[in-house]
Amino acid sequence: MLINYLPTEATLFAWLPLLAVLGAGMLYSVRAGKLTTAGALTGGLLGVTIFLGAGWWGVALLSLFFGLGSAASAWKVTEKRHLGLAEENKGRRTAGQVLANAGVAALAGLLSWQLPLHAPLFQLMLAGSFAAATADTLSSELGNVYGRRYYNIWTLRPDTRGLNGVVSLEGTLLGLAGSALLALVYCLATSRLQHFLLLLVAGTVGNLADSVLGATVERRHLLSNNAVNTLNTAVGAGTAGVLYWLS
Repeated sequence: MLINYLPTEATLFAWLPLLAVLGAGMLYSVRAGKLTTAGALTGGLLGVTIFLGAGWWGVALLSLFFGLGSAASAWKVTEKRHLGLAEENKGRRTAGQVLANAGVAALAGLLSWQLPLHAPLFQLMLAGSFAAATADTLSSELGNVYGRRYYNIWTLRPDTRGLNGVVSLEGTLLGLAGSALLALVYCLATSRLQHFLLLLVAGTVGNLADSVLGATVERRHLLSNNAVNTLNTAVGAGTAGVLYWLS
């Protein structure tokens, strides 16, 4: 497997399209203010690792997550800034944020590459991590705009919009829609339509886990936001893996 994927002279031509796509994406992200330079370089490295284990559809999931997240962050950003809900650093994601959201997917891609007999499992876990990351991002960014009632997920009592662990029905449903879009791309690309529902569950469980962690340990400053996002994607990947074995 190593020989088939490593960019030797015999395989360099096959790698040129990938490097061109990732390079163009990195350049655009920096120039458009979506990523810091370090964030773009980290994203490119993770993209290569994901490609090793999942091919082009893995890169497509990475791009789809990034595109949806960036669009959601930019949506009605003036209103969010007025309410104090806009992301810091003008929405430019750092290397730490990129790693927190896509690091688990890259690890699953690496395992898929190195353990080809178990590739379907790790590829599903890769998709599960992105389903959870997408659900979390959309439910937070869009839920703060379209939500009507906000509740602390831990106490189930009304709480302040924008605080860690605060959810709304509208935001949760928008997050579910994001997971569904990721799941659809995965299922169509891999012809594994039976995994659609599994990814919906994985994305939702990961998103809810993120909210619970936000309402408890993150509010108490025991974990950073990046750490919580990493756990969110890990829960999404783990849920997808467990459901795979049970099915």
